[in-house]
Amino acid sequence: MLLIYFFLLIYVLAMLFILFYSFAQAHLLYHFFRFKNKKCAYPIPAWEDLPKVTVQLPIYNEKYVVGRLIAAVSLFRYPKEKLEIQILDDSTDETGELITQEILKYPEVNFKYIHRKNRVGYKAGALREGLEQANGDLIAIFDADFVPDPEFLLKTVGHFTNPKVGMVQTRWTHLNEGYSILTRLQAFALDAHFMVEQMGRNEQGVFINFNGTGGIWRKSCIFEAGNWQDDTLTEDLDLSYRAQQLGWQFIYRPDIQSPAELPPVMSAIKSQQFRWTKGGAECAAKHLGNVLKKPFGLKTKLHATAHLLNAVIFIAVLIVSLSSIPVWLAFYMNWIPESYFQGAAVFLVGFVIIALVYFFANLSLVAYSWKGYVRFFWELPLFLSVSMGLAVHNAQAVWEGLSGKKSPFIRTPKYNLSTLNPSWAKNTYHISKIPLTTYAEATLALVFTIMVMLSFYTQTYEMLVFHLMLAVGFSLVSWESFRSYGKA
Repeated sequence: MLLIYFFLLIYVLAMLFILFYSFAQAHLLYHFFRFKNKKCAYPIPAWEDLPKVTVQLPIYNEKYVVGRLIAAVSLFRYPKEKLEIQILDDSTDETGELITQEILKYPEVNFKYIHRKNRVGYKAGALREGLEQANGDLIAIFDADFVPDPEFLLKTVGHFTNPKVGMVQTRWTHLNEGYSILTRLQAFALDAHFMVEQMGRNEQGVFINFNGTGGIWRKSCIFEAGNWQDDTLTEDLDLSYRAQQLGWQFIYRPDIQSPAELPPVMSAIKSQQFRWTKGGAECAAKHLGNVLKKPFGLKTKLHATAHLLNAVIFIAVLIVSLSSIPVWLAFYMNWIPESYFQGAAVFLVGFVIIALVYFFANLSLVAYSWKGYVRFFWELPLFLSVSMGLAVHNAQAVWEGLSGKKSPFIRTPKYNLSTLNPSWAKNTYHISKIPLTTYAEATLALVFTIMVMLSFYTQTYEMLVFHLMLAVGFSLVSWESFRSYGKA
């Protein structure tokens, strides 16, 4: 019986963490409603008074998308004498040759091609080296899979007339969200971050983060905060917290769209998710203690805690999933009073809150159309299921981040499926090695499928929906993983 109560205890503790996270999300949702009707007023400097800007394009083996990126940034509407575009190329393949050919098409644009012979510091190292040569007072950054708005600079530089503003972030949109169910589910998640989370945090003045691309910095802010550092996998989140702890203000502009490509296959999604979740955990270990010790307000500290530890929710989900099996058995065998299970219904509040966050984030983007309602009600359970199915993979990343285990920066393969490469299986950057976690996901898919059958067989339905979602989630994630790795 002691073992059963141990499983019940860790089940409850994990659910309490999820509940805390959901309350933080509810507070962000409240401020999202306050923010969304505000007009984004910003000063527009006269053409002759515009500041010097350097646009940095970090590149590493991006032959499928680099031409599209160069064509897009060549369209920036800005005084030519005040704009330079650095192409920070760490490539080891023919991407470098493609870049030199492409920039010849735009002789009127001030391109600066910087090629490193090694990848010391990965993306952070490339940005740091480029910054040493940058002429601009402001530094805009775009990853290779982005297609920036030609008006991006004119829409953002005016904020820097306020000397306290250190960074302006814009909203990611999606070039290929309709490609597959996987791209739709990623858009579903990212829209919640860029609508509710970023807007909710910015409206109340707590810490937000630069998202690594689609934003523009004051160069002096970067230097004052300690420049780009490569001791975490999320150099963007790291610099964001260092700068804001020094008092720099960040601005979020949801009305400015920065379109980008979504990874179309599970292997690429996992690569991206691993970097984001592990890097977030590394930043939590690096910054959370300092934030809690410094004289910030309680609201700032609570949201920083939820923000930096948000990836820990995957560990919580994995714990809840695994411990739910002995807990289910204990209820079935009457080892635990039925009243315990009834009391656990309070945790449903957390899932309702999370559902509302995704509801308002996604429906607000389509003006609450009836098609949006229909799509939401099948996307939400599928998204939650797939998120649970990623719990093993992402929990490993979080654990490595919190424990200090280091790993190289592995960039997400880009595909440009709409034009140059219609078949993702032919992508030469495609990841082929099947991680061990994929076999664990397949095993758990079988385990929770058996639990669903047992629920029907024993007519014990208390955890049926949860176990069904886990069975679906682990099945889809493992199937798509084997399918994508196997095509390499």
